[in-house]
Amino acid sequence: MHLLEGEGVSRNFGGLLAVSEVDFYVDEGEILGLIGPNGAGKTTLFNLISAALKPSAGRIRYKGVDITGLPPFRICRLGVARTFQTVKVFGDSTVLKNVMVGSLFGTGKKRVKTAEAERNAEQALELVGMFDLRDTLAGDLTLAQQKRLELARALATGPELLLLDELMAGLTPTEVSEAMNDVAEIRKRGITIVMIEHVMQAMMSISDRIIVLDHGRKIAEGTPAEVAANPRVIEVYLGEECDAGD
Repeated sequence: MHLLEGEGVSRNFGGLLAVSEVDFYVDEGEILGLIGPNGAGKTTLFNLISAALKPSAGRIRYKGVDITGLPPFRICRLGVARTFQTVKVFGDSTVLKNVMVGSLFGTGKKRVKTAEAERNAEQALELVGMFDLRDTLAGDLTLAQQKRLELARALATGPELLLLDELMAGLTPTEVSEAMNDVAEIRKRGITIVMIEHVMQAMMSISDRIIVLDHGRKIAEGTPAEVAANPRVIEVYLGEECDAGD
């Protein structure tokens, strides 16, 4: 049984079909990459999995249970957490309090005491190398630090499946390398990961398997080597990346 799977997942916005009949699966312990040109439907698919949006058609199952249409907080408490393409931090609160929100809101337990939430938050901050910044206001952090903060907040929910939406966007090469190390360490902790990324070097080196979307449809799937050699992928995406000098 796959940890997460979707069958015929679609979502339209009026006359625009953002995601069209996409079948996908993620196995436990896997790092699955999701790539494609801008507007390919990648973030929309994340929104459908995390229940920020409801599918127009198709079903999504987690651990064999149909989760289609469940509210977002239920999805989170089942063990599915995510980060966002645009960071969403509480700028006037400390780093620690930002991460405590994840523990208080997202864990599967009915009630988490403040002391336990603080311990969970500190452990998440330690994992992403931000423990020493726990008393800093989130609004004073750099972009790279805010992305790590959002990652820590997602980890504090206690996920089994983590959806990372462009964690490395806007980062320097050194920061990208550090983010890749974070992802590898998170996987070692037994957390399954699905990543959207435009940093191809990172995606190809860290993913076990890659799905490619174009105009909402899945056009390729396979190992990084298989995807990189796929003529259709080269035509619609990788060729574009090369032309841009990436």
